[in-house]
Amino acid sequence: MAQTNALSLPEAKRVALERNWDLLAAQANLDGASAQLLMAREFPNPTASLSTAKIGSREASTAGGNGVWDRSYDSILAVNQLFEIAGKRRNRQSAARWGVQGAKARFLEARRILDQGVTKAYLAAVLARENARIYHETAGYLERQAGIAAERFKLGDLSASDKKQIEISAGQYVLQAQAAEASALQARVAVEVLLGTREPKGDWAPVERIEALVTTNEPAALASPTGENAARSDVLAGRADLQAAQANLALQKALRVPDPTVMIQAEHNPPGGGPPADTIGIGVSFPLPVWNRNRGAIKAAQAAVEQSRFALGRLQSQAAADLADARSEYREARSRWERYRDDLAPKSSQVRESMTFAYQKGGASLLSLLDAERTDNDIRLALAQAVADTASATADLQAALSLTRAADLEGSK
Repeated sequence: MAQTNALSLPEAKRVALERNWDLLAAQANLDGASAQLLMAREFPNPTASLSTAKIGSREASTAGGNGVWDRSYDSILAVNQLFEIAGKRRNRQSAARWGVQGAKARFLEARRILDQGVTKAYLAAVLARENARIYHETAGYLERQAGIAAERFKLGDLSASDKKQIEISAGQYVLQAQAAEASALQARVAVEVLLGTREPKGDWAPVERIEALVTTNEPAALASPTGENAARSDVLAGRADLQAAQANLALQKALRVPDPTVMIQAEHNPPGGGPPADTIGIGVSFPLPVWNRNRGAIKAAQAAVEQSRFALGRLQSQAAADLADARSEYREARSRWERYRDDLAPKSSQVRESMTFAYQKGGASLLSLLDAERTDNDIRLALAQAVADTASATADLQAALSLTRAADLEGSK
């Protein structure tokens, strides 16, 4: 970007997908959820213990000898393995799988919002540049008129007050052009923030003109999208959160059932200090659910399920509202743009040209000339704003229509 000093909208989106901080954080969250799934799939490790008793006896040697293995020490090697029952592993893994799906849906949601945000920020930069251009054109036009006025003033055809009035108007538009350039710089810096630039300076220029953006980004249709289990990515994330909460609730209920720990041990006891026998033993142990029945964790999990259900309902309602708002906004902006483009702007330009010609021939007053120029400047600014609003509404509509099938997330399960 620094080498070419120019940036197109597709290139801006590509860079944002690679370097945007929020998207990178969403990717890290997805990696973390995948790690949680890996942990849920792991089987608990066994524990091994080795103990030796009767050490220090004065008569530790036996008929077999005085070596460590032959002494009358009582040595026990035991291995313990915990077994989860009542569906604990299944529920834990289910919650983790839904967690991965939720993280993937949030990553897709971050991409959707980023695409929309980059488009709107880029449009703001293009609009600010267009506003600066219009102000410069108007200032240049009035400066030329000021030059003509100076010649007429020398010939005595124009009063000093009229000459100063034109110069004042030209100066005002120059100042407005400078303010528009400052706004354009701020808009370019905002784009660089979305691109993940470490030191945003705004030292680039948009490639596309604003008219091209509204044409290329026009949606193909305004009909409601269809698809089995298709929804906006944030709604899919809400569904995954609800499923994960329900799986966690089942896990908390299953934790009321004690998990057995199976033990296998081998005992070495040479003759001389007790029964001369090497034995193998097996046992099982489990906690007694006397004082703790996991009621607190179950109640918390039930509350989490309800919260997830309410959050999902809110997301579904918000998605429907965003789509309705985007359609209304698009239709209004499109209609306004077409009215300015096809009707108001051509008329305003014609009036300004006619008034300029009449003023130069002495058939119109300075006030009429300045009023026509001010009106034409305002109409051109309004036209640029309408174009930008249409392109922005198009981006909002495309974002609202952007759906993801639930099946596309199942690869993460």
